[in-house]
Amino acid sequence: MLLNYFLDDKLEAGIDEAGRGCYAGPVVAAAVILPKNFFHPLLDDSKKMTAGNREYLKEIIEKNAVAYSVAFVDNDIIDQINILQATYKAMHKCVDDLKINPELLLVDGNRFLKYKSTPHQCIIKGDGKYMSIAAASVLAKTYRDAYMKEINEVHPHYEWKKNKGYGTAVHRAAIAQYGICEYHRKSFRIYPTSLHISS
Repeated sequence: MLLNYFLDDKLEAGIDEAGRGCYAGPVVAAAVILPKNFFHPLLDDSKKMTAGNREYLKEIIEKNAVAYSVAFVDNDIIDQINILQATYKAMHKCVDDLKINPELLLVDGNRFLKYKSTPHQCIIKGDGKYMSIAAASVLAKTYRDAYMKEINEVHPHYEWKKNKGYGTAVHRAAIAQYGICEYHRKSFRIYPTSLHISS
């Protein structure tokens, strides 16, 4: 059973990211402030949900949230500042974009770069413990998945509509055959030096 809040007297925003370990595409973060009494039996860590349930919950979360936002940091920025700093950047940006300032940030995972003067609490596997973090995980994943399906139209041989940019066998084989493209993370060293960047 997911918990509704960490502290009942604070306006809390749950934060989570998607795509941190991918070979291609952006890292995406979401921040969600839910009503204290929010409940939905299907809400869970997005990785444990079906794609259909994630899409269904996405609409419910967006309709019922006190506030929510989603932020993208693309692969070029990831290559410039590294994936950890890019993840923090995406998380900070989505908090920036909230229409209401939260009093406490509940962050999935064990590390976070402090956001201004707002207190935060890191929670390992928090997307399976707190409603707001689970909701953020759903938004981050659904928005990122939709984006990866869009850019799959440009480079269909990588099959991003299925693997979403993760290093599956099919994705790795396509990189070996075609090289990398403008959406790949060059800093991840995912390709032999002999491979070219496809246009």
